[in-house]
Amino acid sequence: MRSSNNPYMDLDQRQKVMAYYIWIDGSGQNLRGKTRTLEKRPSSVHELPDWNFDGSSTNQAVGENSDVIIKPVAIFRDPFRRGDNMLVLCETYRHDNTPHPTNKRYECAANIRRVEDSEPWFGIEQEYTIYDENFKHPYRWPKNGFPGPQGPYYCGVGTNRVYGRDIAEAHYRACLYAGVKIAGSNAEVMPSQWEYQVGPCEGIEMGDHLWVSRWILCRVAEDFNVNISFDPKPMPGDWNGAGCHTNISTKVMRETGGLKYIEAAMAKFEAKHEEHIRAYDPTGGKDNARRLTGRHETASINSFNYGVANRGASIRIPRHVAEEGCGYFEDRRPSSNADPYDVTNRIVKTMLLEEESGNSFIKTPEIIDCNQISVNC
Repeated sequence: MRSSNNPYMDLDQRQKVMAYYIWIDGSGQNLRGKTRTLEKRPSSVHELPDWNFDGSSTNQAVGENSDVIIKPVAIFRDPFRRGDNMLVLCETYRHDNTPHPTNKRYECAANIRRVEDSEPWFGIEQEYTIYDENFKHPYRWPKNGFPGPQGPYYCGVGTNRVYGRDIAEAHYRACLYAGVKIAGSNAEVMPSQWEYQVGPCEGIEMGDHLWVSRWILCRVAEDFNVNISFDPKPMPGDWNGAGCHTNISTKVMRETGGLKYIEAAMAKFEAKHEEHIRAYDPTGGKDNARRLTGRHETASINSFNYGVANRGASIRIPRHVAEEGCGYFEDRRPSSNADPYDVTNRIVKTMLLEEESGNSFIKTPEIIDCNQISVNC
């Protein structure tokens, strides 16, 4: 590991705080960040100053008008610099102080505020694949061939079955230290592929914690001289893809008799299948088309279905939920590179804001304003 050998990391900071500002770039998939010095540790995110960056270098502006404003929205402990140093998740804004078109959080937060009485909870299962330092082969795969077929790797143990446990363990500890609501982790079906779970989170917190967990994962990978892929089908052929299975519930679903509300939601999700497919990966469904084939524990991208304990369905209702008559359900369609703000926003609109009989979105002035100024939300 590289950072553990850095002789400068124990130098006195003279009571100054290093704040690492993080934002989502123009790809909708990658994270950027930079550090600024604070005179003291703020007591809340509201005390942090806005900042800016060169949007022409992140595909978010042109050179003639390149400043993009970043506004802090959430803070986490920094597991790499430690002490009072912090990670600062930010939204992006234009020079006129309106949300940037790549700022998907803005509309998501507005819609979640409108349904807060329903108490929507989310939990996301983030799958990813570890690659070698040159990003040419999955970690520890043979350079001129393939490992043995899938079967022994899922939740396995042993050098011949599990690749990259030290990386996954380091990420888990770093997330716990930072305050990310990481709930679990396991080796996945394809060798060098892992999953971790974040949640349960209420409302906008889901997207905040998942994005920061991704940044921490990529930062941990730097220290191990490996790369992280969130591609939903990193290896063609008879290998599992990678998803961002999203677990969903509302207050009435979690209470006695809540299963009927879960089943009622299925009709709404079926009516909006195409809209969900477009929202569930950053390329409008093109990435997920390689993954959602009806094979390798997926449903077909072209149809919607749901079932109890069925991992080949679009939506799975866990068996214990069906038996207990309340709980949550799992949407298995989101891709591993999905924007969790897009995913949770689409779910809220379908389940809690859309009319059952049609496609019309019940808009308030707040949301109309958002659509006017955030063209790609």
